[in-house]
Amino acid sequence: MTSTAIGDRIRIPRTRARIGIARRDITPPLGIRAKNWGPADWERSEGAHRPFELTALALTSSDDRPRVLLAVDGTWWRRVADEQGVRGAILAGLGLEPDQLMLSLSHTHAGAVLCAADAHLPGGELIPGYLEALAVAGIAAGREALDTARDGLIEWTSGRCTLAADRELDVDGRALVGYNPWGTADDTVTIGRISVDGVVRATLVNYACHPTTLAWQNREVSPDYVGAMREIVESATAAPCLFVQGASGELAPREQYTGDVGVADRHGRSLGHAVLAALDALPAPGDELTLEGVVESGAPLAIWAGRSVDGGEGAAVSLSSVELPLRDLPTMDELAEEWKDIDPRSREERLGRARNLRDGYIEGPTVQHPVWVWRLGDAIIVGHPGEAYSLLQTTLRDRFPETPIVVMNLTNGPGFVYLPTRDAYDRGAYQAWQTPLAPGALELLVKHAAAAIADVLDR
Repeated sequence: MTSTAIGDRIRIPRTRARIGIARRDITPPLGIRAKNWGPADWERSEGAHRPFELTALALTSSDDRPRVLLAVDGTWWRRVADEQGVRGAILAGLGLEPDQLMLSLSHTHAGAVLCAADAHLPGGELIPGYLEALAVAGIAAGREALDTARDGLIEWTSGRCTLAADRELDVDGRALVGYNPWGTADDTVTIGRISVDGVVRATLVNYACHPTTLAWQNREVSPDYVGAMREIVESATAAPCLFVQGASGELAPREQYTGDVGVADRHGRSLGHAVLAALDALPAPGDELTLEGVVESGAPLAIWAGRSVDGGEGAAVSLSSVELPLRDLPTMDELAEEWKDIDPRSREERLGRARNLRDGYIEGPTVQHPVWVWRLGDAIIVGHPGEAYSLLQTTLRDRFPETPIVVMNLTNGPGFVYLPTRDAYDRGAYQAWQTPLAPGALELLVKHAAAAIADVLDR
């Protein structure tokens, strides 16, 4: 048994910084192109299930260099040019360097298509204007967050939620994308409680689960489970909730591919209540439980009480790239021949995605995949543009067990590609044959991110 002494505290990792929060509504316009599923026989959105939000978190710590995290309800980037256009405009508008901004998409599969090259398709005429609106919203929210920042505190904790499940199912020798009841899934929810002057001002939620509840049957844009989760947390805390997608390449809800928005709301409530349970286990903002003494009763009672503590200073930033290998890629003509017998709508969706994935990212036998790492006091935030399997987050958290680590897929660009495990390649999983990256790329990313974390922790 570990020895405990009077005065010992239960450590709560923390970040001290000047903190600002701001939000803008980015709900896509009615009729925008929202065809994200091959089987869909419709192309324009017919309504909105819940609002879409862009929330800015501005942080300026001991190095006096501001950082802005934008948590955005959105699908995924399909072309490098679109991502660079939006993020480049925000960087210029806020006067930031590339290492000071992370724009993280929630990855809802029921949102607007973020691809200006689809402007000639039904609903696509609204896409260029929507991309411009995203940039305007990012600049406005980022500027407001920076201008209103005050001395504050983020206290980091974690919870558990069983919403996410393994989605690699083998049936009759074929690798499918759907709930595998025999698989295991990372159920970690990483949470940052953000307070100013002892009052909660926001909550940051990092969880790994594909927002694929709503599929081709649903004709409304929707943030999927994130919307109801946000409603639950914000109702209880009276403060904005930011959601950032984790390393969820192989993780998704058990019940998905439906048109029933009630299922998405149910999933969101599941995650929201898990977040609240973890928040309610924390002491008051700024406090740590401290062993104050013993009261003699029928039994000797150990008295723990919340006491204010310091700590959480220090900051560092790393923006680097890891060289990843490519597999032997078939030509577009070869892909068209390979997929000639599937449903025409699904075939065109696959071909379009393959074409977009290659443009602006693949220039040689290897690719340079960017990785952002921020040290914020006791915590680390890692962002990259791909869809890594959960091995990325579980390995990093095992490697640095005393450090809260937020791991974000679908953050900045370029490199909007899957990074599967070697086993996924062996199985012939969708994520493995869809990605241009060769086996071993995920492991190289993990190694690189771990080295970058060690570096910023040493600084």
